[in-house]
Amino acid sequence: MPETREFDLVLFGATGFVGATTARYLAEVAPASARIALAGRSQEKLSALRARLGSAAAGWELIVADAMDRDGLETLAVRTAVVITTVGPYQRYGLPLVAACAKHGTHYADLTGESIFTRNAIDRYHDLAVGTGAKIVHSCGFDSIPSDLSVYRLYQAVVADDAGGLEDTTLVATVKGGVGGSTIDSARAMWEAIAADRTLRAVISDPYSLSPDRSREPKVGRQSDLALRRANSIEPSLNGWVGAFVMAPHNTKIVRRSNGLLGWVYGEDFRYREVMDAGSSRAAPLIAATVTAGVIAGMGAVALLSKSSPGRRLLDRALPEPGTGPDEKTRAEGWFRMTTYAHTSSGADYVATFAGHGDPGYQATAVMLAESGLCLAFDHARLRPVAGVLTPATAMGDVLIERMRAAGMTVDIAGPAGG
Repeated sequence: MPETREFDLVLFGATGFVGATTARYLAEVAPASARIALAGRSQEKLSALRARLGSAAAGWELIVADAMDRDGLETLAVRTAVVITTVGPYQRYGLPLVAACAKHGTHYADLTGESIFTRNAIDRYHDLAVGTGAKIVHSCGFDSIPSDLSVYRLYQAVVADDAGGLEDTTLVATVKGGVGGSTIDSARAMWEAIAADRTLRAVISDPYSLSPDRSREPKVGRQSDLALRRANSIEPSLNGWVGAFVMAPHNTKIVRRSNGLLGWVYGEDFRYREVMDAGSSRAAPLIAATVTAGVIAGMGAVALLSKSSPGRRLLDRALPEPGTGPDEKTRAEGWFRMTTYAHTSSGADYVATFAGHGDPGYQATAVMLAESGLCLAFDHARLRPVAGVLTPATAMGDVLIERMRAAGMTVDIAGPAGG
């Protein structure tokens, strides 16, 4: 990265709901010497945010920039070593910034859970970013850091123990948190894109749609995340039921892309899925069934309504406003625990735990994005010398795991030989 860059890190979308939360975290933990700038569309809102951040951010510069202003984004990219962005839905607003960063060798991280956007970025800008040395890292929040780093650590533990390759691997999500308008708007943007171009549906339905080479993926049959099953079918010691996890369709694709970018090292018969813990009460089967049916019905309803102008107007009225999110109490009381159970080709069993406090989609996500940006800005000498459209595990791997632990999150492995 050129030493002449004016900034170490620019936070784009700083005045939005997640952006402001990310800015507050950066003000608390960034090195005093860090050259940070806040970027967004409104000088007035940026100034007000900086004032609220206190003395740590008093010297941060403000940059007025618009997500669709390609010339302005190129100017921004040239000035900084790293950009982290919360401006979504990325399907609508994200590609111009990816293009600018890929062109100018600027490292980039976002929060997308939008597989169509990620596929577009790969197709258009992966090779360009490889040439300029830019690390374009998608899904650096709750989508999909816990999933991606958990399976990466399982792979490392299995290799260290000479325990064969990963086979059946299932993440069970247990979460407490709220849902905001931006999350729903991102899902809506994907289905509106599909309504306009039905060929894009394959990006959602194909578990390997983000693969660097579809032909090299393991032939292990259908892998469905829309599960309704007893938990002990995953691990005999588990009680209760599991159902569909709404983030699984994207997270699983990121994990499989990591496997491909690493050379398909996770195992010849690597099979991966994600589910949601529904508990073990008498009502658990009904809860699991309701969640699974709700996920399917919700996706179908949004897809159907997105096809017409009256339907889109109805969605505008019914859904939360973009840029909104859970209140402070909900964010503070939230938590998540992602437990990943893996069986290996040698017959060994391993468990990865990735857990943390704070609403997973907002509070914890802001921490993950900020630490990803700081990792790209200040730990680059310790990162793998790779470039292109990457994943958290392939771009930052062990170094990001260290940062997650230092930020108070649990990232543990248990297996036959410990870990």
